[in-house]
Amino acid sequence: MSRPAWSIRTRVIAAVVALTGLALATSGLIVANRGHAVTEQRVAAELQRVAEEFENLALDGIDPATGQPFASAEPLVRVAVQRSVLAPNEGVFGVVDGRVRWTAQSGVVFRPDEDAAFVAHVLPLAGAATTSQGRVETDQRDYRYLVVPVTFAASGSGGALVHAVDFAAEESLLADVWRSYGLVALGSLVLVGLLIWLLVGRLLEPIARMRRTAERITETDASDRIEVRGSDDLSALGTTVNGMLDRLEGAVGAQRELLDDVGHELRTPLTIIRGHLELLDPEDPRDVVATKALLLDEADRMGRLVDELLTLAKAQRPELLQRELTDVARLTDETLAKAAGLGRRRWMLDDLADVDALMDPQRVAQAWLQLAANAVRYSAEGSRVGLGSAVRDGELWLWVRDHGVGIDPADRERITGRFERGTGADGSGLGLAIVSAIAAGHSGRLDIESEPGAGSTISIVLPLRRGGQP
Repeated sequence: MSRPAWSIRTRVIAAVVALTGLALATSGLIVANRGHAVTEQRVAAELQRVAEEFENLALDGIDPATGQPFASAEPLVRVAVQRSVLAPNEGVFGVVDGRVRWTAQSGVVFRPDEDAAFVAHVLPLAGAATTSQGRVETDQRDYRYLVVPVTFAASGSGGALVHAVDFAAEESLLADVWRSYGLVALGSLVLVGLLIWLLVGRLLEPIARMRRTAERITETDASDRIEVRGSDDLSALGTTVNGMLDRLEGAVGAQRELLDDVGHELRTPLTIIRGHLELLDPEDPRDVVATKALLLDEADRMGRLVDELLTLAKAQRPELLQRELTDVARLTDETLAKAAGLGRRRWMLDDLADVDALMDPQRVAQAWLQLAANAVRYSAEGSRVGLGSAVRDGELWLWVRDHGVGIDPADRERITGRFERGTGADGSGLGLAIVSAIAAGHSGRLDIESEPGAGSTISIVLPLRRGGQP
């Protein structure tokens, strides 16, 4: 069984909440360790203070009963125990001659002298020569303790002051702080999760729009586009996807048009070929020869038609153009020389643009020669046909001018379409469509000036930018 896929929003929220939780837990552990260390230091400082006070009392103190300095351990320990000011988690008792002799007042709650294990641990230290400070855990408490022994050589008596702190109880004072921290951390995680849910939802909205747009796009309708808002990375992605959809729609449209055109235009010659083959008498040599000639002619016409359709399809895809920096003056001369072989006309050079332009020279020359071929087709033998190039208002103009039949004003808008022919014209109807597509592939246009009976001037107009590059 496959595991259910988590959405991007869920994964982002889980990652952020997990990282936030880890950060809060780490911070809590650091603060807890620091609190433990501070408590240790505070308890140690308190025990050190008690030791210093007891030592000062032994050296400079006065026995209230005699008004004289202390002469033995018992009164010193008694006075030290009586004068001890104890916090709720502190306890004290006095040891004289190896046994517990004095304990804290009855109102003191914490009484370490009642813990036999603790007493057994500290009694040996009461007879030591130096002060002892340490830690011991019994089945009742976790103690931090201080044992300050004292000996009077003159009286031969010895004793000790034992001061203890319930360390676990001291640390429990921070329990409320940790509980509060835990509640705040939990609330912070919930708040972070909610904010991330809202924020990620807004951030991923462009992706959701892309998905919805992609779902609406079908083989028959690729016109839908993503609504782009803002100028961040996701908006840039949306713009890029829209550009991809534009190219996809153009490619699909071009493919559909090509299939429609092929199906429409090849149906007639195929019908002719089939009809003549069905009527062919293979026993009649003359019928075979005549049919062969007719079929070859139709095959040639289909070949030319297919070549023109492929050229038109490629011209409508600017990315297929092989652009290079081209000397327009040289291209003009070469095109004029090639056009002179199209028919017996008085070929003339009208003008020459001395400029370099970024273009596909083969495609531009192909379109230019198509205009020249049209001029030959629709003009009388021996008439003048002019060809030239010039830069006008930041645009490159490449034209062919003839003195032929001209173009009817009613036909001027439609003759650049596929399979559109002017009134009384013959041909496939793809010539000007190819020229127009090549011009559009260079971000240019086709300009037609014509007067019926006087001739036409048809120009390929390409934009020029700084440095003469379109």
